[in-house]
Amino acid sequence: MVDVSALMREVAKLKEARNAVILAHNYQRPEVQAVADFIGDSLELARAAARTGADVIVFCGVDFMAETASILNPGRVVLIPCPEARCPMAAQLPAELVRKARENMPDTPFIAYVNTLAEAKAEADICCTSANAPRVASAVARRGAVMMGPDRNLALYSERVSGVRVMPVPPDGYCYVHKKFRPEDVERARRTYPDAVVIVHPECDPEVQELADFIGSTSQMVRFAHRTDASCIVVGTEVGLVERLRRELPDKTIVPLREDAICREMKTITLERVVDSLRSMRHVVRVPGGVAERAERAIRRMLSL
Repeated sequence: MVDVSALMREVAKLKEARNAVILAHNYQRPEVQAVADFIGDSLELARAAARTGADVIVFCGVDFMAETASILNPGRVVLIPCPEARCPMAAQLPAELVRKARENMPDTPFIAYVNTLAEAKAEADICCTSANAPRVASAVARRGAVMMGPDRNLALYSERVSGVRVMPVPPDGYCYVHKKFRPEDVERARRTYPDAVVIVHPECDPEVQELADFIGSTSQMVRFAHRTDASCIVVGTEVGLVERLRRELPDKTIVPLREDAICREMKTITLERVVDSLRSMRHVVRVPGGVAERAERAIRRMLSL
């Protein structure tokens, strides 16, 4: 049986010895979030990575997030406790697909969702997150249009909010976790919890978004949950956020829209792997210099907005 308390104490000692900081995504396991210095969504973690003064960054998230931290901190060691934590959606937008799209439409800016690998970011004009995608689209559009990839639903959401034409590349990119949610899930939640508010992620299908009371990134969901007067909140994203909200809002009822909305890749990171990575300084994230330099430009353009 795993001694969680002992592992947490070991993480604390190793953090001090290494002058390390731990960044954890909202979808991480509760015990991993518990040892983190900062918990957030992709945009918040990118900003935290850019601000840190630590010598070592332990990134408890998937591959593209650790790459972003490495790009923004070339003088620091960035570790990912489990190198197998690879985002399937990020793999749907290889660099070659971005290059081809730009060749076909050279006058249309390309926005790379931060949920992409560094090689794709390096080919884009700017990055975005689910928190700022409509704003980025509005800021960089030419002739009222942009391209955005890889998530189709985020592109459609950005188009609806911004009024800018947003062309998804590829046309059918998706997050397998958010594709689980169906309109009937929202309808069932309404019947079961008639006084609840339903909040969903913009990676959900448009038909699901239309039935929700609020649409936003995980950080936006957290802020909404804290300020709403509703005593019951149904959450349409990965269950890690449900666990965080239950800790932070014990007086409210927090319900997952689906119990099986689990990101397998996020859950590969465990406290044991955090300890092992810090102890042995294993799984250092490295991005080739040329790719990192070009990707950093796209990331910093986003952060400057």
